[in-house]
Amino acid sequence: MTGWFQGTGEIFSALASGDSWMLSEAMRAPAVWPLGLIAMLVVAVGFLILYRVVPWAERNFEQSLMVISYLAIGGIIFVEVFRRFVLSQQAPWSTTLPPFLFLIMTWFGCSYNVKLRTHLAFAEFRTAMPRAGQMGCLMLDAVLWIGFSWVVVVTSTKVVANSAANFQIMLGTDDIMQWWFLLSVPLAFTTLVARVIENLLRDIANFRRGDTLITQAVIGGD
Repeated sequence: MTGWFQGTGEIFSALASGDSWMLSEAMRAPAVWPLGLIAMLVVAVGFLILYRVVPWAERNFEQSLMVISYLAIGGIIFVEVFRRFVLSQQAPWSTTLPPFLFLIMTWFGCSYNVKLRTHLAFAEFRTAMPRAGQMGCLMLDAVLWIGFSWVVVVTSTKVVANSAANFQIMLGTDDIMQWWFLLSVPLAFTTLVARVIENLLRDIANFRRGDTLITQAVIGGD
């Protein structure tokens, strides 16, 4: 068990110093996995508290980011196509920024659809199961999502730290760092975990009350 937390001191020391190179090197230690799980769950609970305090965020957080990213992508493409073929001009970053915005839209969209249960639903199959089986499947969903997210959060955070350590600048710009956008991946999967926990708490309450556990999910519904 001690081996799992090997390198914890180096990680905290690098975080305290604010040195991205030290952090990138420290995150090679085994401790990054248990610490990553703890950090992910703590931040996810923080999002749950935010959703309770600010109901607007609970309803619209992921949707707002998705719409803003989508409109920004569409606006950049529309303007730059016009400038390229009509004015023979083009911003150098116009082909490198949209993929990062698409990254934000995609993964926060994944969190939103987990909220709606349009991922790993299998509603037709599960409604035919006994009540205990339905609850077991819902708990398995939660475990799988948290496990998947744990892997993504840790590995993507390593990529973020490495990008910051190497001062990777977005192509076509002078001072916009890639890690600013790459950070959206672990953040999005942390919000996904918050939605998983939110759904699981609701499922447990429904199970205890004898309410319906499995409902038909609708993509784009609310």
